[in-house]
Amino acid sequence: MYAYLKGEITFRSPAFITLEVNGIGFHVNILLSTYTAIEGKDRTLIYTHLIVREDAHTLFGFATQTERNMFVQLIGVTGVGATTAQLILSSMTVDEVRAAVIGEQAHILQKVRGIGAKTAKQIILDLKTRLAKEAPEGGGILLPSIDNHMREEALSALISLGFNRIAVQKALNQVLKDHPAAARVEDLIKLALKALAA
Repeated sequence: MYAYLKGEITFRSPAFITLEVNGIGFHVNILLSTYTAIEGKDRTLIYTHLIVREDAHTLFGFATQTERNMFVQLIGVTGVGATTAQLILSSMTVDEVRAAVIGEQAHILQKVRGIGAKTAKQIILDLKTRLAKEAPEGGGILLPSIDNHMREEALSALISLGFNRIAVQKALNQVLKDHPAAARVEDLIKLALKALAA
């Protein structure tokens, strides 16, 4: 219904703003990235998406059309409501969401509060093909996924240093969960050593 609103910001918080357009104040729910984008501005243009329910009409606003498009795709997933989609996009960039979905990295999505394994898998199932088609040429945004060869190399190296195999496997699992972008065996070993020392 509304493509965008352009007006004066009369109130702002990390969760929502009041945008005055021609004497009407619109309550617009926003992302943290949008809050950062409008910092220091008195006037702004916000791309919007209106959700109509029996008990409420809720307006969501975004600094870019890309963010709005991803929000619309996320709320189309079974089990993902507007609040959850807002949380996802406040915790991750659009590129990070796209990379996690295309790379089937459910553990990254599960780092967002309220996203369990089932919802993360549903997001990947529903959006992977669509987002892969929209991804930039070359797929440069994909997060590297750790291959088993690297994991095995790191495991062998740590065991040869005298660490217990089970402890090392637990440490590596934690490292891979916390640092999915680690791209070298050396990085894996260093991070695992820190985890083992903790």
